[in-house]
Amino acid sequence: MKKIIKNRNLLLLFRVIIGLVFIVAGVEKIANPESFAVSIENYKILPVFIINIVAIPLPWIEFVAGLLLIFGVSVKENITIINLLLVIFIAIVLTALLRGLDIDCGCFGTLDGQKVGMRKVAENIILLAFGLFVYYFDKDPVRLKQS
Repeated sequence: MKKIIKNRNLLLLFRVIIGLVFIVAGVEKIANPESFAVSIENYKILPVFIINIVAIPLPWIEFVAGLLLIFGVSVKENITIINLLLVIFIAIVLTALLRGLDIDCGCFGTLDGQKVGMRKVAENIILLAFGLFVYYFDKDPVRLKQS
């Protein structure tokens, strides 16, 4: 078990997977902010006047945190941001399920059109597990070589 925990390649793989997911999600939402704002509104959690305050910076946070995570920059800080976002996303999707909403999750903007459901919850839980693994065990992250 100790070999798995200290395996730098596994930790790097988890960082790249999480980073790519958040980069792709962020880019799609940045490209289509209006549709992302509609996706947020469909959850019926936030007041209308706050939706753009969330819809505009959130994709940039996802994109930058994912990019920095892949390149090994401030890994602990960026994986913390991503893990917090994943916890929020899990809670929001579960809330939508409990309220019987039949809506697109908005996770990748208009890219995937996936509905809220237990599959989306499971995907986010898996990403969160990877993120927690990185948070607790990536003590010496693989970084780009500095000249």
